[in-house]
Amino acid sequence: MNEFSDSKAEKISKFDPDGVGNTNANVFGLPFTVAEADVVIIPVPWDVTVSNMEGTSGGPENIFRQSAQIDLHDEFVPEPWKAGIAMEKISERMIRRNKSLRPMAEKYIHWLEQDESPEDLTEFNQIREEINRACEELCEQIKSRSLCCLDQNKLTVVLGGDHSTPLGLMMAMAEKHKNFGVLQIDAHADLRPAYQGFTHSHASVMYNAMQLPQISRFVQVGLRDFCSQELQIIEQNPERMKPFFARDIHRRLFEGDNWKNICMDIVNELPDKVYISFDIDGLDLAECPGTGTPVPGGLTYNQVLYLFEQIALSGKTIMGFDLVETGTGHLDGIIACRILYKTIAIMLKSNGRV
Repeated sequence: MNEFSDSKAEKISKFDPDGVGNTNANVFGLPFTVAEADVVIIPVPWDVTVSNMEGTSGGPENIFRQSAQIDLHDEFVPEPWKAGIAMEKISERMIRRNKSLRPMAEKYIHWLEQDESPEDLTEFNQIREEINRACEELCEQIKSRSLCCLDQNKLTVVLGGDHSTPLGLMMAMAEKHKNFGVLQIDAHADLRPAYQGFTHSHASVMYNAMQLPQISRFVQVGLRDFCSQELQIIEQNPERMKPFFARDIHRRLFEGDNWKNICMDIVNELPDKVYISFDIDGLDLAECPGTGTPVPGGLTYNQVLYLFEQIALSGKTIMGFDLVETGTGHLDGIIACRILYKTIAIMLKSNGRV
């Protein structure tokens, strides 16, 4: 574990992990500032381009609000909180920007779904261009904030928001590392080029990430809702793309295989450095009822965390991760904040910081 500053060491000695969670403190009721923390969470309240149910822009606030209720002991990493975990302040400006752009995007998407009336073409082209500019600005902002954290040797997490939000963190990782892989937990492939005309659509994040040559491998787990174009991209890039479709996973389990064997197959496909992109709709609907694009037939909470543990036990390094597409429901927040804490613990262990 890193050497603590006096201030941080004093906070650790005074903090009672068994006490009542302090809702006025930082995330998980912890006393640490961003400057003191080994792990920094960047909240991104943004869901401008969602194509189904909106509301995941409220995910960071929901998770933060629920996080003070969790118990801090972890079976895999007993005291991960001591490394220091802190969330940056949720940007009110970003919330306002999201609220102003979302109705414009909805109007544009409705126009597309109504077969694009030619007389409205100029108006809707302008809307699309404005949204694309705003999303590009957001991506660059997240990249800059991520690089600031990485330059200080902080493990960095993006908390969405929709799945477009973590591209900036992946871009920052690509500036710091010459070769790494992405483990994507997701119901969707997210390989649509500029879906609905939005360059930074939530459905385009992995297509955009593919443009980063530093990402040598994409291992996608839980896919079960994708189009033929996305499947073609996967099949045409076998050296970079390795899917584990939900249907194949469940078939193996139904026919007598076990989850550990499947996890070993997944881990063996990953390079030594791994970035995790976790769209919560990769889980079964019972565990993410308010997510933006829900699909039945997903993984369980315990299956996913077991997989992450196997990555750490294999000696591979989890460089960072994102957790996206959490809804605003009470159950959504309860589940997501525990995934966040436990994945942070596993990441800390894989980096030798606990």
